[in-house]
Amino acid sequence: MRTEVAIIGAGPAGLLLAHLLAQDGVESIVVETRTQEYVAARIRAGILEHSSVELLRSVGLGANIDAHGDEHRGIYLQWPHERHHLDFVDLVGRSVWVYGQTQVQADLVAASEAAGRHVVYGVSDTAVHDLDTDRPSVTFTDADGVQQRIEAEVVVGCDGSFGVSRSAVPETVRETWERVYPYSWLGILADVPPSTDELIYAWHPDGFALHSMRSDTVSRFYLQVPNGTDVTEWSDDRIWDGLATRLGHDQDGWQLTPGPITDRSVLPMRSFVQQPMRHGRLFLAGDAGHIVPPTGAKGLNLAIADVALLAPALSALLRKRESGLADAYSDTALRRVWRCEHFSWWMTSMLHTSDDPFDAQLQLSQLRWVTSSSAGASGLAENYAGLAIGF
Repeated sequence: MRTEVAIIGAGPAGLLLAHLLAQDGVESIVVETRTQEYVAARIRAGILEHSSVELLRSVGLGANIDAHGDEHRGIYLQWPHERHHLDFVDLVGRSVWVYGQTQVQADLVAASEAAGRHVVYGVSDTAVHDLDTDRPSVTFTDADGVQQRIEAEVVVGCDGSFGVSRSAVPETVRETWERVYPYSWLGILADVPPSTDELIYAWHPDGFALHSMRSDTVSRFYLQVPNGTDVTEWSDDRIWDGLATRLGHDQDGWQLTPGPITDRSVLPMRSFVQQPMRHGRLFLAGDAGHIVPPTGAKGLNLAIADVALLAPALSALLRKRESGLADAYSDTALRRVWRCEHFSWWMTSMLHTSDDPFDAQLQLSQLRWVTSSSAGASGLAENYAGLAIGF
């Protein structure tokens, strides 16, 4: 097979990149290790930044967001006996949208199928070759056991933390930074209407809790738990009791409504960055280049920002033989990546408890400052609602 851009990974980053390239007349083939059904069912991020929504609307992918998404003006920050609302629109003139990654993925799949784009699912033994030349290639075994090769002009790795793309950058070239946090999130989906109109981020001596939502009838919750937690140790009653305590059940009359839990999992928390995000004719995007803890709601939005930068760079490189944007891609993307890494670390550090009582007082001081200072509130709002794509 021959194409201009071979994309590894058919999650939101890979399919959105293929969509953006197609609008500029650039051909691509996407290959994905998982089945289409598996990719579509993954439960991941649920918050879209203002800039992400504006981009998706601008390329014809915003109709379902407008029809079914839930626009939020801000969030609540909470600690025992205190709950404060930060209104992002009043503070910085930007909102966020609750619209799950599964829904974004469904929109991208529908657009891809309607356009007849070439996406190959269920592949194995994926490898990249000749990245230092102008004819790189991707080899794989398809779902029928047949070995295949894609010859391209560019390869883009959108295949996440465990894909082949990240490790294809030679050790002599790449630099990595990583922080593993001493706690995880126990996340659940529950068939119950949200007990709040906007997300609640709660600091509590027992640990952090988050009340989020997916729709008018489905809620998403998270509890801070120790690393290595076995999800089977948390019964439904234990989960709901923990959430009620940390989220302030009966605080100022507020009530948490429990319901049937349909999904539960434990998510380790870590930060990771690899640079450069380009080596020869290989470009990295999304989780292949960086990981953020989910506290700042940045993972999916960073992937969208990466490919929004990369698509015009590749179009200029392949259509006009102009390399300036492609040469600048890694540095441009990493400026935004590191800003989002810092914000995600800051939110995580402010809200997750440790055994150190001194840390607890620092966290409470920070929360009081953010909720009482217009400068502090505006800084959180600007970063949470999202910086410009090309920051």
